[in-house]
Amino acid sequence: MKRVPHHSHPPNVYASGPLDRGDKLRMDAEALAAALAHEAARLVPVWRGRNLVVMGERMSSLRPIASRTEILSIVEETVFLGFDPQGAPHFAVDLSDHEEPPQLDENAAFEDLRKVGPLLAEDEGSILAYARGLVHWNQRHRYCGVCGASTRPARGGHERKCTNESCGAVHFPRTDPAVIMLIHDGADRIVLGRQADWPPGRCSVLAGFVEPGESLEDAVAREVMEEVGLPVAEVTYNSSQPWPFPSSIMLGFSARATATDLKVDLDELESARWVTRDEVANSPEDESFALPRRDSIAYRLIQDWLAAG
Repeated sequence: MKRVPHHSHPPNVYASGPLDRGDKLRMDAEALAAALAHEAARLVPVWRGRNLVVMGERMSSLRPIASRTEILSIVEETVFLGFDPQGAPHFAVDLSDHEEPPQLDENAAFEDLRKVGPLLAEDEGSILAYARGLVHWNQRHRYCGVCGASTRPARGGHERKCTNESCGAVHFPRTDPAVIMLIHDGADRIVLGRQADWPPGRCSVLAGFVEPGESLEDAVAREVMEEVGLPVAEVTYNSSQPWPFPSSIMLGFSARATATDLKVDLDELESARWVTRDEVANSPEDESFALPRRDSIAYRLIQDWLAAG
């Protein structure tokens, strides 16, 4: 497998955030409590998968919304995220137990990060994605998968421990690896597909989850064969992107198809076709043809291919 040097790529959206994750502090309950009580502490509220953002010409997420005391009075669990470059501790706070989203500021609202992410500063987007991912995991692991007893958070919300003393299982946040790949013909065409539930015209590169016992290269080859019936060669790593919707890491590749006849699996895709470099570069971005979301690694893979041409 060829690998593009890491330094040749700026980070993808939601990746490489500014926080020092402070792993050692997670073990110290007293230090965590002091960090949460510190006047510089920043809270990152999440409600049912949505992040709190401030509306404006350019959305913002991390300025003070409500007092720390006000937010902590209505939250059951917090998750330690780390320290920013100025040393301010950051905590995600889960407000999902409230039937309605709490009104913390008249200019703020809980929004789907996939909707507002492209409008946020990169550092803010990465912190919100990190918070969303950990809150989601904690919400869905409140009971032990081994014995069914309740769990309690540990290590600042980065572990959950079974409360059944005879079990005592420790659970860790999971991230599901998914390969996403730009398939080209070695010249000026790539394969783009679309799913039926996407906005009209939206197309993207192919993707799929890695299965147990499977290498990343094998997953690329299998998914491409399953979805569009093409054998591939020259599998080349591009970059990766955390994608907490709900809990994936997208592993980006390109590969050259060694055949051209598409056999589209209509259970996987609504359609797929070869698209030329000119068609991609001149996409009308309307209901007839549109490229992937700008905050996605899929868009990055396409732009890198265009730039290399």
